[in-house]
Amino acid sequence: MKVINPATEEVVATVEATSAEEADAAIERAARAFASWRAVAPGDRARLLRRFASLVDSHLDELADLEVRNSGHTIGNARWEAGNVRDVLDYYAGAPERLTGRQIPVPGGLDVTFHEPLGVVGVIVPWNFPMPIAGWGFAPALAAGNTVVLKPAELTPLTALRLATLALEAGIPEGVFTVLPGKGSVVGQRFVTHPAVRKVCFTGSTEVGKQIMAGCADQVKRVTLELGGKSANVVFADADLESAAAAAPGGVFDNAGQDCCARSRILVEASVYDRFLELLEPAVKAFRVTDPADDSAQMGPLISARQREVVTSYVDGAEVAFRGSCPNGAGYWYPPTVLLARDAEEPHWREEIFGPVVSVLPFSSESEAVALANDTEYGLSGSIWTRDVGRAIRMARAVEAGNLSVNSHSSVRYWTPFGGMKQSGLGRELGPDALSAFTDVKNVFLSNDS
Repeated sequence: MKVINPATEEVVATVEATSAEEADAAIERAARAFASWRAVAPGDRARLLRRFASLVDSHLDELADLEVRNSGHTIGNARWEAGNVRDVLDYYAGAPERLTGRQIPVPGGLDVTFHEPLGVVGVIVPWNFPMPIAGWGFAPALAAGNTVVLKPAELTPLTALRLATLALEAGIPEGVFTVLPGKGSVVGQRFVTHPAVRKVCFTGSTEVGKQIMAGCADQVKRVTLELGGKSANVVFADADLESAAAAAPGGVFDNAGQDCCARSRILVEASVYDRFLELLEPAVKAFRVTDPADDSAQMGPLISARQREVVTSYVDGAEVAFRGSCPNGAGYWYPPTVLLARDAEEPHWREEIFGPVVSVLPFSSESEAVALANDTEYGLSGSIWTRDVGRAIRMARAVEAGNLSVNSHSSVRYWTPFGGMKQSGLGRELGPDALSAFTDVKNVFLSNDS
């Protein structure tokens, strides 16, 4: 598989695709390695994960540079992403010694519970955030005593492969963490169908997530799904409009809009709609789209020519309010674009575009804002801008999304749970909630007569 730099369209590497037979062999190695990995003393497993985190930390610049060239991420974002892998590993390194069960009072004996690891976990990673989402899957799975086979996206395999070599260097045994680049229809399908894989973690489109869930159902195989989004950014008239407008471009154009948390629908109270657009225009035009290796870059290119075609198809025929700028020439560039929604039925308002495009629509009341925000099959993230604390609480409870921010666009912290409602996904990643998703609770009763 040729790996392309999306900022230059140059081939930066060639990676061999894993065959179905090779995937089976890797899964079977992981199944054999599970018996010994689960038996590693909790303190020793924690030390290995901390050593892995330390090696990631010492290679942050290398990993970031690799992501810039492979994914077109800005260097600032790529450094954060590599640091997130380190932090997630550090966080879950504290788990093996704290993954405790309970003693439950019962008559006639002693009742205790254990958190047992599942076995082999298959992690399928998307191309939009290759490093952090890989870490969100493998770090808690390894901490809980599972072994991991990970399939990176075909377009962006390089950082996952490098992380696998760092894991080996840290002393993680062979077969415990394996990266298998290749096609989803080959490698990912074997994760779904191979009986030794006990759980699949998938991040990607809702359409593919449904197929994976249906396939896993045949073996009653556990799944965690983090799928699409069409998040709302709700701006009330009493908000700090200057702050809301200044933050809006970063909330949707970060990573060129290729983010399932992107606040790609802006709902603005009608009385301040015109004023908000006046404030938004200079913020969008100042958003710096340039060589992602440049420290000043706020946005790089789209991942591929195909993705640029998809984005263009949504903008063609829509009412463009204003645009930012982007480089000409080689690279899959697209300018930050603001569209005016005539109603809530237009495709650019309803469908996930996965590009640097945001749609703006006015609303007249709090109840209409809730209705518009919830009028989508998705429910991943969103933002609410208001100075009214009571309104913020009401909106946060009423909007159907797994991750909400008030007067902010922050969605992800490694120590808090992350995941979606409705067709944005199933289960939670990160934080303390993720760990139990990689275990089964076993109940054991010991009779007094034993």
